[in-house]
Amino acid sequence: MDDFTDRLKTALLGTADGSLAFLGNFEVEERWALGEHTLPRLSAAGGTAVVNHMDEFALLLASGDDHVVLKAAPDPDFLAYLRELGVDLPTVHVVAGSDPGRTVTADALADPVLVARLRELAARGVRLTAHGVSDVEEDLARAAGMPLAAPDSATCKAVNSKVYSRRAADELGLRQPAGWACETVDELRAAFDGARALVAAGHKVVVKEAFGVSGKGIAVLESDRRMDRLLGMIAKAVDRSGQPRVAFVVEDWVAKRTDLNYQFTVARDGGVRFDFVKELHTEGGVHKGHRMPARLSPAQLAELADTAQRLGKKLASDGYFGVVGVDAMVDPDDGLYPVVEINARHNMSTYQARVQDRFVGEGQIALARHYPVRLTRRLPFAEVRSLLDGLLLDRAGGTGLLVNNFATVNAGHRAATTFDGRLYGLLVGPSDESVAAVDDEITARLEARS
Repeated sequence: MDDFTDRLKTALLGTADGSLAFLGNFEVEERWALGEHTLPRLSAAGGTAVVNHMDEFALLLASGDDHVVLKAAPDPDFLAYLRELGVDLPTVHVVAGSDPGRTVTADALADPVLVARLRELAARGVRLTAHGVSDVEEDLARAAGMPLAAPDSATCKAVNSKVYSRRAADELGLRQPAGWACETVDELRAAFDGARALVAAGHKVVVKEAFGVSGKGIAVLESDRRMDRLLGMIAKAVDRSGQPRVAFVVEDWVAKRTDLNYQFTVARDGGVRFDFVKELHTEGGVHKGHRMPARLSPAQLAELADTAQRLGKKLASDGYFGVVGVDAMVDPDDGLYPVVEINARHNMSTYQARVQDRFVGEGQIALARHYPVRLTRRLPFAEVRSLLDGLLLDRAGGTGLLVNNFATVNAGHRAATTFDGRLYGLLVGPSDESVAAVDDEITARLEARS
């Protein structure tokens, strides 16, 4: 069987026989953004605990001879469910004294016993891999004497900037919305002048922080007054900080029919492999997950595969190797915008790749999504399994939900409080209709849960 993790190891280590220690440090962009000038934003710290417990996704990316560092021990019944499916689980190392507000990497650094254990693994040749590499992951690698199977943090930060994405697409002659990459206040002022003309012509224009993530760090420029206010705030922040460099992208908000996400892997030797493309699934304008396979023509698929090769070579020339996810769009006339944003790190789709290889049969449809749950107490996996009896996937090629992260359900738990969680999974079936039927039934049972 073609195994994604074997391919990943070959790219990162030069051999599929090596062993990796995985860190699921989601939203590493928050670390990359430290010290950068940002747009005004409301605080959104409420979901931090859930995001940090997304580290459990790494369980299904690692193989049986790998290791995963987690913030909390997985629910034993969840592990039993995965084993029943035939998943070869990695060795799990749980941090002591986990802090809900910290990433798994920061938790690990604060645990001397775990650091010592990683040092022992390093002596056996295990190498560290992360969702994305910042200075914190480098600190852990140094403390544990475990080399990173990744480029250095400066390289990772540089190629993940939206400014880099914009300029790379310009350099390669790839189609993208009208826009500007800005690294000085003067460049931003010139971009806003260009944006004024677009707004006057009835367009919507957005300004994006270089390291914004999960919908944060974006502002709509709908009037001259709004642009003047934002430009003034950024200019004042630059003057106060003494840091003249900024990093923003200003772009026309173009019409689209579909959002896409595709992934490729860049090997240490510069080789590029196109992995897959997925289609954003929405209902009533609300993002519900990713559909696979994407409904694209052979010509569209060929264009994305060619773009992946060109982007991969560009990234390799700039010192990057590893997983790359790219956001793209299909316009209303079926043309492609093949590069909206480059994410040179693991993506949500990365964590689905291994189970997709194993459990989504030929001709089947899969939908990756999550279900919100409102709780007043911890919810055990055994209870969820009973509640969703007959709806969980029980074999490769079957129909149902494969749960691929359970830690996020109870991540916000506090004694005597109400909290929100998320149940993540991969819905699999022979058709869109069958997947939708299972989806609707799962939603109904979760909502009816007392």
